[in-house]
Amino acid sequence: MNNFPKVAVFGGGSWATAIVKMLCENLHQVGWYMRNKTAISYIKKEHHNPNYLSSAEFHPSKLKLSNDINQMVNYADILIFVIPSAFLKSELDKITADFSNKIIFSAIKGIVPESGLIVGEHFNQILNVPIENIGVISGPCHAEEVAMERLSYLTISSRDQEKAKLLSSCIASNYIKTKISDDIIGTEYAAMLKNIYAIAAGIAHGLGYGDNFQSVLMSNSIREMKRFIKKVHRMKRNINNSAYLGDLLVTGYSIFSRNRMFGNMIGKGYTVKSAMMEMSMVAEGYYATKSAFLLNEKNKAKTPIIDAVYAILYKQKNPKKIFSKLTELLD
Repeated sequence: MNNFPKVAVFGGGSWATAIVKMLCENLHQVGWYMRNKTAISYIKKEHHNPNYLSSAEFHPSKLKLSNDINQMVNYADILIFVIPSAFLKSELDKITADFSNKIIFSAIKGIVPESGLIVGEHFNQILNVPIENIGVISGPCHAEEVAMERLSYLTISSRDQEKAKLLSSCIASNYIKTKISDDIIGTEYAAMLKNIYAIAAGIAHGLGYGDNFQSVLMSNSIREMKRFIKKVHRMKRNINNSAYLGDLLVTGYSIFSRNRMFGNMIGKGYTVKSAMMEMSMVAEGYYATKSAFLLNEKNKAKTPIIDAVYAILYKQKNPKKIFSKLTELLD
């Protein structure tokens, strides 16, 4: 695909690694920025990420690796950011290269804490990137299954459908199916919110609730998500589509879900700090919970599940008591 634009991925975690793998199926070279020099050296020598998705192998000639973020911004036409939202601003602050005319896609499932905005809004409102140059990559899709080349589905969202189609053609393969959407705000909020609901599902499991309750919790979660997103961005959307309901279900139920795992530990009695120390990956839902709760103080959607998770994580309320009250609010 010599006539295709140059694409670079920013981030060194499991989802970043999975996206690089997808791109390598189609492109002759993929840019990859990560801070860790040791990891870069290891990938060049051993052909896989030492810390994440070690089963995903890369041919060194296909990768343009660098720990210089400005070098990678200058290299690529399409920039895909997969840095955890809690650390995004500190990485963006390093950029001196002009990226105002670059095509930027977010594969980050969270809110930038410093601005209180989802990533697309942050690039648009804070960094002045035109909205038509911004897109979102959302699931339902777990990085671990991409590494195993199990059939997975992605939604590529952008106001400019041609840009969405362009990235879609770079990512699609025999094991990756893609769908195009113009709901960049809704899909990105859905990707953020489903992590909170996955924490709720994990807490429920840790407390000993069974499948019957989990099904009610997920049913209420998708309706709560619909109410929340409608408040922040009203447009016609089918909340039962894969980017919303599908992503929620895979994150809420899967053994690969780090947010469910985090919630499960909380339900079993771990403190937030001890649960975070035990996990080697960031649970985006922890940071998203606070951001969503504060945002909803202004929007005032009915969100008993978000409120319950916030009370447990940030007010140190007893999970058993909070969920006992929550069961009375669900239907």
